[in-house]
Amino acid sequence: MPIKSWLKFIYLGIAWGSTFLWLKIALEELSPLTLNAIRMAIASLCLYILVRLTRSPWPGRKYLPAIVFLGIINIALPFVLITWSEMTISSGLASILNSTIPLFTVILAFFFVPDDRFSLVRGAGLALGFGGVVLLMSARVGEGMGVAQWGTLAMLLASLSYAVASIYAMRKVGPAAPVMIAFGQSIFANLALWPLALLFESPLRLPHLPITWISMVWLGVLASGIGTALYYFLLREVGPTRTNLTAYVFPLVGVLLGWLFLDEQISWWMIAGGLLIISGVALVNARITVKRPPLAKMDRLQ
Repeated sequence: MPIKSWLKFIYLGIAWGSTFLWLKIALEELSPLTLNAIRMAIASLCLYILVRLTRSPWPGRKYLPAIVFLGIINIALPFVLITWSEMTISSGLASILNSTIPLFTVILAFFFVPDDRFSLVRGAGLALGFGGVVLLMSARVGEGMGVAQWGTLAMLLASLSYAVASIYAMRKVGPAAPVMIAFGQSIFANLALWPLALLFESPLRLPHLPITWISMVWLGVLASGIGTALYYFLLREVGPTRTNLTAYVFPLVGVLLGWLFLDEQISWWMIAGGLLIISGVALVNARITVKRPPLAKMDRLQ
């Protein structure tokens, strides 16, 4: 990938990888639907400012159904699933389960993205990354998997939802302005989340603690605002499979944040898992081709 794409990749890995910690903090005071409604209101304001600064044009009516669909499948649905799951599983385990996005994406890309086909090299990279996820999961599996099957299933469904959204976006809104697509989908996510919050969590409870507001600003501005805009830029530059490899960074970020802020111990399998994840990301992004000898040369060898 070009350097500018790598910078976007690193930003998304860190910003989105840390969301699981901030969600856990915000859930101490807020309910899932209310949390995400406030988060998306902040994100829409941030994206509106970016739209004005970049003077991004509205993509046109033909993209409206796709933007509505992305508002649901890429934001409202996975956000609620992830937040709800973190009420029953740890933030570290949530980040690990969310790293299955590339696995779903590479399978879907095989059928729906002709230019993003599966290869042996890419498969080896995905295998390395998945091996790292398994190692990190071994460090977290004792935190309650046995009593949190529904939370685990919700996280996996959220990962599948993200994978579907990335393939769909690549096919349906690829030429449109990334910042405007991010802003448009955030509007429709708000239209879905606020009525649900008013219906199921009324009366709404707004944050009172400063740490909760810090969480909401991080989630709304850095993750959902700037992060979503950069996501669509990266999606257009490198395709859905490579873009969604940012999910392989999530467990690494989660483990590091646990060590820094929650006094969690770092063990050898965490270090090994992190190295496998980074190696897998590098291998999938490497342009490696297997060259065959010319046919005439092969005939002489025979």
